[in-house]
Amino acid sequence: MAKTRVAVIGAGLGGLSAAISLAAKGFQVEIFEKNDRIGGKLNLLEKDGFRFDLGPSIFTLPQYFESLFARAGKRLGDYVPLVAVRPHWRNFFEDGTRFDLDPDDAVQAREFSKLAPGTWDDFRRFRAYSKAQYDLVAEGYFDRGIDGLRGLLSHYGPRRLFLGMDSLRSMDRSVRRFFRDPKAVDAFNYFIKYIGSSANQAPGFMNLMPWIQYGYDLWYIPGGLYGLARGLGKLAGELGIPLHLNAPVKRLDREGRRISGLVLEDGREIKADLFVSNMEILPARRDLLGEDGAKLGKVGWMKPACSGLVIHLGTDRIYPQLAHHNFFYSKDQKKHFDRVFRRGLLPDDPTLYVVAPTRTDPGQAPAGCDNLKILPHIPPIDPKNPLMHADYAALKDRVIDKLERMGLPDLRRHIILEDFWTPLDIEARYRSNRGSIYGVVSELGSNWGFKGSKRSGDLANLYFTGGSVNPGAGMPMVVLCGQKVADAITEDGFRAGA
Repeated sequence: MAKTRVAVIGAGLGGLSAAISLAAKGFQVEIFEKNDRIGGKLNLLEKDGFRFDLGPSIFTLPQYFESLFARAGKRLGDYVPLVAVRPHWRNFFEDGTRFDLDPDDAVQAREFSKLAPGTWDDFRRFRAYSKAQYDLVAEGYFDRGIDGLRGLLSHYGPRRLFLGMDSLRSMDRSVRRFFRDPKAVDAFNYFIKYIGSSANQAPGFMNLMPWIQYGYDLWYIPGGLYGLARGLGKLAGELGIPLHLNAPVKRLDREGRRISGLVLEDGREIKADLFVSNMEILPARRDLLGEDGAKLGKVGWMKPACSGLVIHLGTDRIYPQLAHHNFFYSKDQKKHFDRVFRRGLLPDDPTLYVVAPTRTDPGQAPAGCDNLKILPHIPPIDPKNPLMHADYAALKDRVIDKLERMGLPDLRRHIILEDFWTPLDIEARYRSNRGSIYGVVSELGSNWGFKGSKRSGDLANLYFTGGSVNPGAGMPMVVLCGQKVADAITEDGFRAGA
């Protein structure tokens, strides 16, 4: 009996995870990647001695990466070294206030003393709530790979799903139940950065994210986070998985309720028994299956999460006031969320995420220089009202003005290297839905934070993985998703063969 053949579309982290998990089970797996390197949005820019992580910059929940390597009988640490980051991040405010988030209780208590009296006690109560939310969500949604409301109700029951899980309040409302200091509210609301949504609209159980850091720490890979892609690529090679780069898929051919093969842009036809798409669900159905109108309407609820203006700066001086991870907050963050996520407008006063990796890894920039990655969240592409490159360039200038005002003096004068990506670049490079960085947005009243199913539903041999699929965006979630896709395939009765 021949081995069951699996074609994986895309070598992002979700596709690599699914491919490795299936190969470890004995399936014959082959990967087809549009771009010239693996990793998807986990990408790399090297220029003039500067090294920038183009995509994810934070490594969390190492247990989900460890479980992937364990499926192949390997250890994560032998492929991907990790070092803890201290502090977790630094917070900057317009009035000059700065405080750190740090997992050490003594350090954290000292940092919160810079805020209103009682903030440390507020935080301890919030942290216990965050842990309870994480434990509840992880128990079923993460670890069992549950898809859909029916599965969630079956596992949790209505009481735990709607009352134990903080499902009926917004993330912002729940944060404000615990914290009295407005700066603490801003800092803990902005954990929503992990999934590119609005704290005004995301469900309260998304407050599980602080516990991800405080409970499991925040990590960095020496040499840059692209080292994870290299480690996964090495493991895939050891498992004998053929990887085809510069091989974009043009379409999927269907026969009845099955996919019969895929066709590459160069005309090659690939036959397989199973297909796993690391493309987001909506673009895959539209562009690879040719669906539109009513058929595409079945996934029309999957609104894209935000995009970003991704700015990379090399400077000829070091800014010692920066930690490895930093946040420069909007004067009115609630208004900022509303402007970007509800009204779909570029921010006039964005909250900025600034990464300075040389604090942990000096080799990421030439001696005496800084390597800065700056990310304001912005709306995805609006096809009806598209923005021009000049609009994004004007925002970039506002961003640099803000950083100069809030603590990085003369930043513009010290820039010796500059690169920036717009939603148009992100859409073209990764075929993401309207240039989204984080897959599907999380909103009360829309999807309650849940994403698409791993199973296609109407096509018996097509599966999905990645940020548009449960459990959602972020490196640990898409790596976990790939593993759960492999489990779903065997649960559905497919076997690796002889």
